[in-house]
Amino acid sequence: MNGGDDAASSAAASGPPPSLEWRFSQVFGERTAGEEVHEVDIISAIEFDKSGDHLATGDRGGRVVLFERTDTKDNGGSRRDAEQMDYTVRHPEFRYKTEFQSHEPEFDYLKSLEIEEKINKIRWCQPANGALFLLSTNDKTIKYWKVQEKKIKKISEMNIDPSKDPGSSSPLPLIANGVHADKPQDYLSKDFPFPPGGIPSLRLPLVVVTSQETNLVARCRRVYAHAHDYHINSISNSSDGETFISADDLRVNLWNLEVSNQSFNIVDVKPTNMEDLTAEFNWYVFECYMVSAEVITSAEFHPIHCNMLAYSSSKGSIRLIDMRQSALCDSHTKLFEEPEAPGSRSFFTEIIASISDIKFSKNGRYILSRDYMTLKLWDINMDSGPVASYQVHEHLRPRLCDLYENDSIFDKFECCLSGDGSRVATGSYSNLFRVFGASQGSTEAATLEASKNPMRRQTPARSSRSMTSVVRRGSESPGSDANGNAHDFTTKLLHMAWHPTENSIACAAANSLYMYYG
Repeated sequence: MNGGDDAASSAAASGPPPSLEWRFSQVFGERTAGEEVHEVDIISAIEFDKSGDHLATGDRGGRVVLFERTDTKDNGGSRRDAEQMDYTVRHPEFRYKTEFQSHEPEFDYLKSLEIEEKINKIRWCQPANGALFLLSTNDKTIKYWKVQEKKIKKISEMNIDPSKDPGSSSPLPLIANGVHADKPQDYLSKDFPFPPGGIPSLRLPLVVVTSQETNLVARCRRVYAHAHDYHINSISNSSDGETFISADDLRVNLWNLEVSNQSFNIVDVKPTNMEDLTAEFNWYVFECYMVSAEVITSAEFHPIHCNMLAYSSSKGSIRLIDMRQSALCDSHTKLFEEPEAPGSRSFFTEIIASISDIKFSKNGRYILSRDYMTLKLWDINMDSGPVASYQVHEHLRPRLCDLYENDSIFDKFECCLSGDGSRVATGSYSNLFRVFGASQGSTEAATLEASKNPMRRQTPARSSRSMTSVVRRGSESPGSDANGNAHDFTTKLLHMAWHPTENSIACAAANSLYMYYG
């Protein structure tokens, strides 16, 4: 953590980094004009592994698709070619690797509940012996997958062909018990008659097996089921490489990767009054946010300390807990929430305050949270308020009634940070996403479109500061596209991920995966 502080102080001394010019890199599954998008093909999860060499996506059809990086391979070029690469902007390039069916639709007969196959979250685990490991989950079941190259064995040479062997005769027909049809039933009980002079020759089969081709095989090693009564919204790996957490609306459970039939409940926010629980659950499922209780919306392990984790709530608060304090973490170590401005409460206040996603910075010093209107950056050493806020949907505030009517106000956007923590990003409507500078003094704020021309809808950025805390706001006027049309609320960019070591972003626009670099 000291290294992160030193980096932050040196960055502050040298000033904020220059704004990036974002360029299109790749697209997978691009739609043609007028092509219909099938529901099962819509991407619902994106995740880079820690090295940045692999990317995984999950969709609503329960499939997981893996991509691998290609530009890190040694192309065998000359030294001059290598030197020439230093003068050009290098960016990650990926190719399709493999895919597999992770989840299938199920039906809970005890609760008369259909369980969708949609992938909610994907998390990479530590690789081992050339194999890749990852966790995937739908609403109820978590699965632990191993993806490895297997050599395909084929018979390349054989010295005996039974069908052409001159010493063999046509086989006799067999009956059900394995005895020749034209032999008596007690044939097996008699001694085998050797021909006069013995057997003239005995030929042993010689088979040569070669394995020239390789094939990627995905195998489900473990299934973690029957531990959540409500829909799983988060899974997160611990830095110890042995445990992970899963969270639903009311509980956070701790698992060991090697034990699938037992988990430990470490957070439980279930109301003591069961009537309140029923009302709260109905409120959350049907998105009627007018009940006072709060539910868990996201949970994340600390990237360095395996005993610490954070979870967010529908009330706009983030709780940091330390598992060393007690087995059931009823009390939090720190509470992060922004006080409500006097006189600002309205019918939509609690709805738009609900946090949909949280992410730790790589060094664990900061937490990035996303609610419907804003991105907020929190310093875990300062719980008085966020160190920075970025306005994402402020221009939609006059339209909250319309957003409530068409249920868009309940959309859950994800957020992400760059590996060095200098920038943050999140999605919006009309396949737009926002990138903000997070360094002190930075005014960087870009609005980009998930298309081959990401700068097509670029708008000038503005910034302002608050007297109470450092608050940076991006452009608050991207409410229409280049033609002056209003936002298309049916095309939303909910899922995105930042490459862990480079300025490269992967984002999902319906069934298409777009990648950009800066």
